[in-house]
Amino acid sequence: MKKLFLSTALLLVLSLSFTSCRETKKAESVEDVIENVGDAIESAAETTGDAVEAVDSAIDTTGDAINNSSADE
Repeated sequence: MKKLFLSTALLLVLSLSFTSCRETKKAESVEDVIENVGDAIESAAETTGDAVEAVDSAIDTTGDAINNSSADE
């Protein structure tokens, strides 16, 4: 009876230790993915800001061209 109890306890401890290690790896992977997504969002926001500035510049240039064309007539 004592050997059965000790064997069961040993198997339980080993299975918990392996399960615990696997969860840690998944948690680290999730953290890496979250960090990568954050970086991608930041990059996309910067790119969008640059595009908005380019559109504003194009609008200003077009307005200036229209005003110069009207003034020449």
